[in-house]
Amino acid sequence: MLPRPPRVRPDAAPPSRAAAVLAVVDDHGSSAGSRPDRATRDGAGATMFHVNPNPGAEIHHTDPFAVPTGQRSPARRLRGRLAAPVTLWTAPGPAGLTVSSTLVAEGEPDRLLGLVDPEADLWAAIEDAGRFAVAPLGPSHRQLADRFAGLFPSPGGLFATDAWTDTPYGPVPADTGSWAGCRLDTVREYGWALLVEATIETVEIVADTPPLLHHRGRYHQLP
Repeated sequence: MLPRPPRVRPDAAPPSRAAAVLAVVDDHGSSAGSRPDRATRDGAGATMFHVNPNPGAEIHHTDPFAVPTGQRSPARRLRGRLAAPVTLWTAPGPAGLTVSSTLVAEGEPDRLLGLVDPEADLWAAIEDAGRFAVAPLGPSHRQLADRFAGLFPSPGGLFATDAWTDTPYGPVPADTGSWAGCRLDTVREYGWALLVEATIETVEIVADTPPLLHHRGRYHQLP
């Protein structure tokens, strides 16, 4: 089993898991994971979710919680301008996480890389199982993507709704067009995240479906 990297971050680390997962920041300097209406807490400590009926859409014309211009990170703004495919990573347990930093490298063997949150339940599940599944998401999966990014409530658990297909690598959405089963090779700290490197052991192509993209804090789809 690979040693787990330390989970202590500097004080300047990103404030939310979703900011690292969806890895995009809009021009207002706010991340998808820092929307003020994502959740609030009442006096008893219970979490109350303010659900956005159109996940990934603009909620306010201006963001009162926006980072002041002089404090915005140019690197984060640049990252927000890189359109990224939205994928779902799952592992036996089950556990899952929305990831927008997935890259496939052809070779012998074929490899897969991605950046994941070291504090996510997914990483612990991958570490224990040594394998995981990756499924590209489509436009119909916006709510599912928000749920696994921690931006949408999941009463009963992340896998309580939707239809799932069980695989040895983890459950995948039953309506996904394709998925890959991966074996964990190495992991190392990379910025605020973990760079996960894996060998692709199996690929299932079911249908040619359009991708769900994330760009500048919002979901998009091809015209």
